[in-house]
Amino acid sequence: MITESNVELYLVNKINSIGGLAMKFTSPGLSGVPDRLILYRGLAFFVELKKPHGKPRELQKKMAKRIRSRGIKVFCISTKEQVNELAAMLESGIEPMEQHFDRI
Repeated sequence: MITESNVELYLVNKINSIGGLAMKFTSPGLSGVPDRLILYRGLAFFVELKKPHGKPRELQKKMAKRIRSRGIKVFCISTKEQVNELAAMLESGIEPMEQHFDRI
């Protein structure tokens, strides 16, 4: 069975392999922040990771909305296939859009 940790480790390794950074993101005193901050060739966005078919908590949805209201993208990724799709888009110069991934 694939866990959220498996998907997260796969994301970190994949983003690193294409020359990006997948930084663990924590904000003491602020709950519901996404798991990772991705930096790649001038792009910066957040990724909330879930196990396959996992759903974000209400607090995570509210935080994603707050972040998006400031013009920053937040993606929810729950499979290795989605990680591969994200990496392929980045490498191809295609800016990822939220409709390509699970909706928070």
